[in-house]
Amino acid sequence: MASRATSAPLQLPECLGPGPRRRARSPGAQERHLLSSVPAAQTLARVIRPCYGPHGRQKLLVTARGTNVFTGYAAAILRALKLEHPAARLLREAAHTQAESSGDGAAFVVLLAEALLQQAEHLLRAGLPRSQLRQAYAAATAETLALLPSLSIRSLGPLEDPFWALYSVMNTHTASQMDYLTKLVAHACWATKELDGSLHRERVGVCTLRGGRLEDSCLLPGLALCANPCGQVTAVLTGARVALFVCAFGPARPNAPATARLSSPDDLSKFRKRNEQLIEKQVAQLETACINVAVVWGDIDENTLTKADKYGIMVIQARSRTDIVYLSEVLGTPLMPYLLPPLKPGKCQRVYQQELGEGSVVIFEWECAGTPALSLVLRGATAEGLKSAEQAVYHGIDAYFQLCQDPRLIPGAGATEMALAKILSEKGSKLEGPNGPAFLAFAQALQSLPETLAENAGLVVSEVMAEMSCAHQAGNFLIGVGAEGIINVAKEEVWDTLVAKAQGLRVVTDVALQLLNVDEIVARKSPTNQQDLNPVHQKARERPSPVKKSTPWNN
Repeated sequence: MASRATSAPLQLPECLGPGPRRRARSPGAQERHLLSSVPAAQTLARVIRPCYGPHGRQKLLVTARGTNVFTGYAAAILRALKLEHPAARLLREAAHTQAESSGDGAAFVVLLAEALLQQAEHLLRAGLPRSQLRQAYAAATAETLALLPSLSIRSLGPLEDPFWALYSVMNTHTASQMDYLTKLVAHACWATKELDGSLHRERVGVCTLRGGRLEDSCLLPGLALCANPCGQVTAVLTGARVALFVCAFGPARPNAPATARLSSPDDLSKFRKRNEQLIEKQVAQLETACINVAVVWGDIDENTLTKADKYGIMVIQARSRTDIVYLSEVLGTPLMPYLLPPLKPGKCQRVYQQELGEGSVVIFEWECAGTPALSLVLRGATAEGLKSAEQAVYHGIDAYFQLCQDPRLIPGAGATEMALAKILSEKGSKLEGPNGPAFLAFAQALQSLPETLAENAGLVVSEVMAEMSCAHQAGNFLIGVGAEGIINVAKEEVWDTLVAKAQGLRVVTDVALQLLNVDEIVARKSPTNQQDLNPVHQKARERPSPVKKSTPWNN
């Protein structure tokens, strides 16, 4: 695999600003960074760069609990990193903002921000004042955002099958059988789209179930949860009223350390009878409140379960806290820490168990708007494969949500970045003042993204970039980076959503402009002992010591 070709520094004048020229450093001396955030951004980009693009590699993450996680998802990698540098934390926050709003693009934010900061340091070293550099970078960003819609040559029609648009977005993940998975996502999004053409993402649920193959994944009506009915009641087909409990389904704190002082068999009989009466009272309260479905995240007592079967209450044991929290948001009912009926129980049409091969899920169905209408049940042999498929599905749903807002698509595979770099370079070479070098620096930063794509694909970066540059200079802005060299993105159907790309550029510029004003990181000294935390002792140390008077016995 060819090594990464680093971007050459811009050919800038020796002095761009009115300030004094910097002294030349002696040979062998280490050059000090003018931007204190550059080393942190470079370190963060060094971690994320191998994961960028469809041919990116994965990381083996070891969590704080000691579990191993394989992922190439930049947002998950950034979330797992323990960062101390404030600039790195700010950059991670910006990447998470992009991932939450657009579904993906965390790696784009980190890599482009690092390239912009590196180019900004070249300009600062040439003597360009920070204030002028910030204004010039803002002008370059405004020009880039204005040029972006002109590169959109394809859009998704209101009655068009979204498969072709979602496939290129979801194919950046490493899950297998991406064709079949994209068809399921396209069908789910199309079926849950509103009459006005909008999409509510909460209308599509995602459930992962171990076992089987990815080809066994399917769409089911309503909300599917990986849970197990525990009693004899396995379905409520009309008028389900749901209560959610994050406690044991039975006597409160059955494992609490306590000692029952019993002196006779009669005391033992009374103790058991009162325990039975307590359980009977708790379950009867649920039945009085018309609760016929109880979802529990905790242990289930056998005697309490028997009483629930007697009153016709369906008891479901959730497998994770995430599922029951999501169900609470959908149903609009609180999580109860005690075995008491909620004031506002959740309502749905019916709840039942659905067998899927060797596993099963529990289905919650509604007939009202604002609730999940379809659930995509993902099957797989390993937890890592299911996690990768789940991330791809959420990415596809987010992409379709963006296309419902703005159906325009722009070339992918680095073609858009290369086209913008070409236009900015041509304009920057004609501009005078600080805007000219800033436009060239912005173009150089954009060009680093297709370089990374070529590097991760195992190609010779210099050759690929030379071919792309020739094609774009000839006016063909549809040339991008593929697995074996340059490709025509229109023929290969590789597209990006305009909304996500514009949002990513805004996020990158915001964080870069913030870090441009920082020249030094000043950290508060950590206290060494308990007295340092006391402001009284601190004032006493700051108070000048009294002058000793001269006395005969002091002389």
